[in-house]
Amino acid sequence: MLHALLRSRMIQGRILLLTICAAGIGGTFQFGYNLSIINAPTSHIQEFTNETWQARTGEPLPDHLVLLMWSLIVSLYPLGGLFGALLAGPLAITLGRKKSLLVNNIFVVSAAILFGFSRKAGSFEMIMLGRLLVGVNAGVSMNIQPMYLGESAPKELRGAVAMSSAIFTALGIVMGQVVGLRELLGGPQAWPLLLASCLVPGALQLASLPLLPESPRYLLIDCGDTEACLAALRRLRGSGDLAGELEELEEERAACQGCRARRPWELFQHRALRRQVTSLVVLGSAMELCGNDSVYAYASSVFRKAGVPEAKIQYAIIGTGSCELLTAVVSCVVIERVGRRMLLIGGYSLMTCWGSIFTVALCLQSSFPWTLYLAMACIFAFILSFGIGPAGVTGILATELFDQMARPAACMVCGALMWIMLFLVGLGFPFIMEALSYFLYVPFLGVCVCGAIYTGLFLPETKGKTFQEISEELHRLNFPRRAQGPTWRSLEVIQSTEL
Repeated sequence: MLHALLRSRMIQGRILLLTICAAGIGGTFQFGYNLSIINAPTSHIQEFTNETWQARTGEPLPDHLVLLMWSLIVSLYPLGGLFGALLAGPLAITLGRKKSLLVNNIFVVSAAILFGFSRKAGSFEMIMLGRLLVGVNAGVSMNIQPMYLGESAPKELRGAVAMSSAIFTALGIVMGQVVGLRELLGGPQAWPLLLASCLVPGALQLASLPLLPESPRYLLIDCGDTEACLAALRRLRGSGDLAGELEELEEERAACQGCRARRPWELFQHRALRRQVTSLVVLGSAMELCGNDSVYAYASSVFRKAGVPEAKIQYAIIGTGSCELLTAVVSCVVIERVGRRMLLIGGYSLMTCWGSIFTVALCLQSSFPWTLYLAMACIFAFILSFGIGPAGVTGILATELFDQMARPAACMVCGALMWIMLFLVGLGFPFIMEALSYFLYVPFLGVCVCGAIYTGLFLPETKGKTFQEISEELHRLNFPRRAQGPTWRSLEVIQSTEL
């Protein structure tokens, strides 16, 4: 009996783990991978653009136009991500969570073909279109993957499972940095293969994800298919007692009965969603404006000034990505013990601390050369702190704070916000660096402080709670007076008479 129970739990854990890996390898892994691989072939793609233009017109492209073309290639990725985020909600509702992730690989396959043949075709426009398409893929997957995993996981593991999205993002960043090494695919001849290598994780997802179940919540609440929901639960949970979880799903289904899926703009119109939307906007913006992506951009110059040889800087950059991966794994392990709020507060507080020391170290580098090494240490510590909370916890807010009818729209809002902020930071960071010099991180530190304060004062803890319990708690917070009940009591009626 005990052996059969242990075997059932092992099978259950294996199916859940396979679901996480299949969703992640073609999901947020692609986002991190395509974000980082573009750094290695920068000079090679610029040379190819110039050569292509000269072959067409007979004249070389001016330097400022080469830089403009390169900026377009880089910035088309977040633009595609914005389109993908807006597409994610309708896809999740129409096709379901799993099918949306599978269909999303059409963009990756198309982009890989464009990248692979761009050099032979002599077309830098193919690279631009490919970057737009992988951006669309990343925008869709970054919204649907946490939704799919959060709806498929048991409540006691929901936070850890949803945090796996951050692990795959960091893993994608590190793998992109490794594959982009000059010794591998970062050379002047191999860059089309480097860009087209995004096809590999897409193919892995196409081979594995069809074998795994759809989100049970989607099957019951959106499709009304009780039998399919029960079959999916049995595959994910094993042959144990599912009555309690099925009852919880039926309660959520009853609460959503007669409601249609909300549209993104409707989230801002309902008072019952006020705190959820505010939390999504504030903390989603804070994650992109806290300066972590800018640390990656500034790391190369700090390593160069600290005396790291030019040939070794690429290995130091891999170390920064590995830091984020390490903390994402640690956060995934401890999130169900520590809770979401503490990870966010701790992460933003530590980022404020290390960012302040980093600013001081930059200011003193001319007087004390050893402060450059302190600045290097602060870069790693800042990224570690980001990985502790903001990197992963922020991504699961849309899944946990919104009900089934509002969740796809919330993911659209969160995704669109993230990609717009990513685009603005990438566009504005060079100007901030030039204007503020050594004090360039002061605005980012202000964002970190605001993120920690808002989390401490306004974000409810969702650890270990069902989606229905979270909805009820948020309803009480949005309508505090109604939750307190009446402030007066009627006169007591005595139903007896004195003889």
